Amino acid sequence: MSKWLYRVGRWAAGNPWKVIGAWLLVSVVMIGASVGFGRELEDSFEAPGLDSTAALDLLTQTQSEAAGLTAQVVVTPLDADATFFDDATRPVADLAAVQAQVEALPNVLGTNDPAGLLQQDTDAAVAAGAVSPDGSVAVIRVQYPVLEEVSSADLDRLKELGDTARATSSLQVELNGDLFFTFEESGGGGEMVGIIAAVFILLLAFGSVIAMGLPIGMALFGLALGVTSMGLVTYLIEIPSWAPEIAAMVGLGVGIDYALFLVTRHREFLALGMTVPESAGRAVATAGQAVIFAGGTVVIAILGLGVAGVPFMTAAGVATSITVLIMVLTSITLLPAFLGVSGHWINRLGVHRKRRGRDGLGTAGAPAIGARWERWGRHVTAHAWSYSIGVTALLLALTAPVLSLQLGFPGEGALPESRTERRAFDLVAEGFGAGLNGPLVIAVDISADAEVVEPLRRAIEADEGVVSVTPADIDLEAGVATMLAFPTTPPQDDVTFDTIQRLRADVIAPVVSESPATAHVGGQTASFGDIGGRVTDRLLLFIVAVVGLSFLLLTLVFRSILVPLKAAVLNLLSIGAAYGVLVMVFQWGWGKDIIGLESTVPIVAFIPMFMFAILFGLSMDYEVFLLSRVREEYLLTGDNDRSVIHGIASTARVITSAALIMISVFLGFVFGDDPIIKMMGLGLATAIFVDATIVRLVLVPATMKLMGDANWWLPGWLDRLLPTIDIEGEARLPEPKMEHTATENTATVNTATENTATEKPATQNTAMVSAELENIELENTGTENPATGKPAMIARNSEGERGERERGAAAVSAGGSLSAGPEVLSS
Repeated sequence: MSKWLYRVGRWAAGNPWKVIGAWLLVSVVMIGASVGFGRELEDSFEAPGLDSTAALDLLTQTQSEAAGLTAQVVVTPLDADATFFDDATRPVADLAAVQAQVEALPNVLGTNDPAGLLQQDTDAAVAAGAVSPDGSVAVIRVQYPVLEEVSSADLDRLKELGDTARATSSLQVELNGDLFFTFEESGGGGEMVGIIAAVFILLLAFGSVIAMGLPIGMALFGLALGVTSMGLVTYLIEIPSWAPEIAAMVGLGVGIDYALFLVTRHREFLALGMTVPESAGRAVATAGQAVIFAGGTVVIAILGLGVAGVPFMTAAGVATSITVLIMVLTSITLLPAFLGVSGHWINRLGVHRKRRGRDGLGTAGAPAIGARWERWGRHVTAHAWSYSIGVTALLLALTAPVLSLQLGFPGEGALPESRTERRAFDLVAEGFGAGLNGPLVIAVDISADAEVVEPLRRAIEADEGVVSVTPADIDLEAGVATMLAFPTTPPQDDVTFDTIQRLRADVIAPVVSESPATAHVGGQTASFGDIGGRVTDRLLLFIVAVVGLSFLLLTLVFRSILVPLKAAVLNLLSIGAAYGVLVMVFQWGWGKDIIGLESTVPIVAFIPMFMFAILFGLSMDYEVFLLSRVREEYLLTGDNDRSVIHGIASTARVITSAALIMISVFLGFVFGDDPIIKMMGLGLATAIFVDATIVRLVLVPATMKLMGDANWWLPGWLDRLLPTIDIEGEARLPEPKMEHTATENTATVNTATENTATEKPATQNTAMVSAELENIELENTGTENPATGKPAMIARNSEGERGERERGAAAVSAGGSLSAGPEVLSS
């Protein structure tokens, strides 16, 4: 594949406007199609085989109004002394007026009529759950048609009505319900926070405005296409309304990171004197192949969410995967086109004075930074036992809170008080008790026995976990009866889910066992509980599947048993630490005010599985990038300690920059309103921080030092069976095309920088290159190269630094090939 990628990258850099024009055409067509034909994103918490889904199916099949969406208009008098029990007060009249306006809205099928109930009998209004026992709060329950017949326009009309009622009546008017959950969009802005942070990080990493702008531009373009495509994908699968934020979070992170790796490699090749198309082609063939591998792993892991058997999780995974795929495609096609357009100007518009060690990623100053990381690598490997034990203990301590993990759904009570849904939630909880915010819909099939309804209602109302049950709404023609049961505990409480299971098994089942009728417990609260249970049941299977896949892939790439096994264990520690931090913040409330969380909430049931899929895919990126350099050096020298130190020295700066960008993007989403997005952002940021710093820069080198040559042990029979995979594919590429060929008769070579006096590409005398490298010499390591069976040699200069740039430059000055890589120095 490397040769094909080389041709693609080289052609794109040589024909940039054709590629850019083609992508612009694709974007115009896709955006136009989405605007013209795209469907709205909708939330549907259903899954086959669940009792809550069976309840909805029964109501839908019988065309019951209860199968549709609902909303609540919660009102209370602004006068603290007034109640709805006093007919002489204005609030009663205003309640009737607001109710009439609601009933006049398009698509409203009806309401629970609290105003009418109050005119008949206040006790009846209280018994129906329409007015609180003290008369301070009234709830207008609004019934809408099924999801397919409702749109966000209905939500907009209801919100406009609420604004008008607040301004013209004596009531505080707040809104919530299914309609909000289905169509309300959470506040954005997280993308911009991450992008601004990424700009500063890339400026520091590259030291060039142009080099910084390319990864940002690619990520934004890919994100626009990815999010736009979701409106079209809804023709195949229902995409939840929060999927674009998850896709933006992951897409921005990987998009900027992938472009960072490619631009870094491109600048390295330019610094060695290659032509711009040649450099771009080789960057795509090497780093681009690693990008495809990493992106493919992310996609496969996220699509594995289908194991949960929950359609909305599968749909969100598909939406995110499409965005990641678009990021990969733009990285290997559109980015090299822009590299071709920028030419040698990619190093222009520097933001700091150039000096050795501060020229930015992929430029000639990198060795000093590498030397600094090399000293760190030597320090860690010299204290391998201490770091291994200490860091492992730290990660286990961070993971320990997982033992208190409580899965559930935060609900509207977790929203900030600035949201009307939260204020409505609080009013209902204060007037009726917290359980009224999570009514359970009891759906009864009475086509064969209508007499079972009242005994069933009495049995449910007698349960200790139920406050009250509304009178049954019986439709004999349709053969269905519905009633609402109000729990004693809030919707997100574990006790509520216990009540649901008890009602099904110990209350409803005995009553209907002597009747041909069937009954199911549904509603949003029951659906959340059922989905949480299913996800929990299948989480272990999913973890085993993803870990097994990553083990197989890393075994193929690195031809080792211990390296993939260690990677799996360390990834589990990183993710476990992230889970622990979520428990500490969201359940225990540690630092919740910092992220704008006003109350503690359970961990959203599907977050652990979603995080695991995304993080295992992302961690493969850093794993491959680091270990490929370690293995390359080990094959060259046969010295495990040297190879580990070299891997750290040559990759730490890029990994750190990439991780900082990813962390910034994820943290940008923490400060929104939606607790689901907050959890995902904080969890992913924590895991990436742990993985790219504590694990990659400390635990990986320490444990590899302790394992020694056993790191690369592979049984002979397995070695013969496994195909050879060159993750960066450089060995299969043709000889590079240079700006000026370095031969004995050539006086100068291009330095891939601009002469400030002439504004033309500067050249450098090969004698000067040789002078720069006069201190580099081949040193016998005293070990045998396992790849060749000959004494392993290594290039060292006076400072003990090693790297691809020195080897490549040595090859140029000697008239050799830059593509030879490690083989240049092997005996």
